[in-house]
Amino acid sequence: MKKTSIIIIFIFCAILGFSQESAVDNFISNNALKYANVGIYIKNITTGKVLADYRSTNIISPASTQKLITTTTALELLGGDFRFTTYLETDSYIEGGVLKGNLYIYGTGDPTLGSQKVGNQMFLYQWVKALKNLGITKIDGDVIADVSFYDGDAINPQWIWEDIGNYYAPGIFALPYLDNTLNIQLRSAAIGSVAEVVKTLPQIDDLVFENHIRCTSITYDGAYVHGVPYSNIRYLTGSIPSNHGIFGVKGDIPNPPLLLAKHFVERLRESGVEVTGKADYLTEGSRQSRQILYEHKSEKLCEIVKEINQNSNNLYAEQVFRYLGHKIQVPCTIQNSVLIEQQCWRNRGVNLQNTFIMDGSGLAPQNGISALTLVQLLSAMQKSPQYDCFYQSLPMSGESGTLKGFLKETPLQGRVVAKSGTTSRIKSYAGYINMPNGDQLAFAVLVNNANCKARVVQTYIEKLLVGIFNEAQNTLSK
Repeated sequence: MKKTSIIIIFIFCAILGFSQESAVDNFISNNALKYANVGIYIKNITTGKVLADYRSTNIISPASTQKLITTTTALELLGGDFRFTTYLETDSYIEGGVLKGNLYIYGTGDPTLGSQKVGNQMFLYQWVKALKNLGITKIDGDVIADVSFYDGDAINPQWIWEDIGNYYAPGIFALPYLDNTLNIQLRSAAIGSVAEVVKTLPQIDDLVFENHIRCTSITYDGAYVHGVPYSNIRYLTGSIPSNHGIFGVKGDIPNPPLLLAKHFVERLRESGVEVTGKADYLTEGSRQSRQILYEHKSEKLCEIVKEINQNSNNLYAEQVFRYLGHKIQVPCTIQNSVLIEQQCWRNRGVNLQNTFIMDGSGLAPQNGISALTLVQLLSAMQKSPQYDCFYQSLPMSGESGTLKGFLKETPLQGRVVAKSGTTSRIKSYAGYINMPNGDQLAFAVLVNNANCKARVVQTYIEKLLVGIFNEAQNTLSK
């Protein structure tokens, strides 16, 4: 071919924009992503045009982006106005102001009981008032937390030991309480010394610590709490900054239902209601012979879902996920929750049969989903009556929640709402991009095992999304 012809072709390609690599090409050409498992799918769901498709059917671990399945399914099946109900019940009767038997707290998974995130932290006083309004001045029996609505798998068997017992991976019970979070106050001293446990909030009787936390030269919280549900032994490992005075770390409450029953007994006695028995809990039981004395309602599911997606709240996500299983049977199980999610989306254009669902929060590294499936899910939700609630639950780029630092001071600040996912060697995002002309893009970008830090992967993803945005803008302007 003559040199003149080559030049003409080069100029022609440049005019059409073919001389520059696409945003996707630039993204996958990074050396840090050379051996990574990457999935990208971006679609204009207003026009139906696919804007990017790279290994979109690859099954990739999503981390907290898994919460999109949990929250969308819950909204579709329960509705944004749904409220969890907790029941005060008895297996006896009231005579002369005396409850002649046990008082039961029957839980159905409400994550907001005593929560600092969503809900009323003064609810125990409301419960006392409700019983007093029934004329009860004495309970001649025990106060028992009944957690039989969920099965005995308080910890997901797919979670790893490094996580179990920490505040972000607490036990999942039909009666969660105080965010299932234990605040451990440590006294930081000289480098090399073992940090002393000063106290815990809340205080838990008979709690035993195997403490191996060292004071070192680090400047961050490098401590871990390990333990299993119902056990009052907690192993403390890792390190904290030295010579830092009182330093707080967070773990899980070993038995939230029992602690709730104990605190309720304390509130009853403080208010003048005599309790002759003790606080206790049960994991299996029958409600057939009981009568309901009072029903406590949570905040609306819209508010709970917002906390899940805005702040990536694992406890809330797992409580909602486990509750879904009741649609098959009680006690609720992880397996039934998975089946319900698959059934929910089967006739809504989303195929979850090739998706590995192990939990509701994304903590399990065995979770797996494709970028294509996530975009299908987002596209389906755009047509749902629950879309407004779902959309408002997602953090906004550069402005709120887990996206506060994402795409900040770029053309996409304030134009993206999405769920992020970050754990060891995982970085993912999925959500919506709002175009200036009113079109909406649904996107999913999943990256596993990149050869760089998560913050660097985030930068690459930001450049990719800005590049796709610019490409779409240029196409619209032609």
